[in-house]
Amino acid sequence: MSLYDEGHTIAGWTGFGIAIVGSAGVGAGVVMASVPALVGGLVITAGSVLVTWILHLTGWGKPPGVRPRDQWGMRLRDTQAREGHPGCVGCRLAGRGRRVESPVPGAIPAESIPLSPIE
Repeated sequence: MSLYDEGHTIAGWTGFGIAIVGSAGVGAGVVMASVPALVGGLVITAGSVLVTWILHLTGWGKPPGVRPRDQWGMRLRDTQAREGHPGCVGCRLAGRGRRVESPVPGAIPAESIPLSPIE
């Protein structure tokens, strides 16, 4: 099993569910040739991105990359969300997780999580 466990969060699944409803609305709008249904589906789909982003910023999403196994649970809230996740585009768009330049080019930051002995 991969150590990356990406997308298995409340934010990810909620956004996915809303996007499915929006996609169904877009599909219905195309089949019925209805502009209001098409626009409504597009608005719902765009809303799914905003809902996912807001849930991620409130701690219901997890950062990209390797996480310890005890943080894999979907119902676990991320306590580091307020500071922002390094390398996370959503956090950077919200003004969190500013890039910290390494003093030595190519050096690995001390706060990086080591890989398991399997990898």
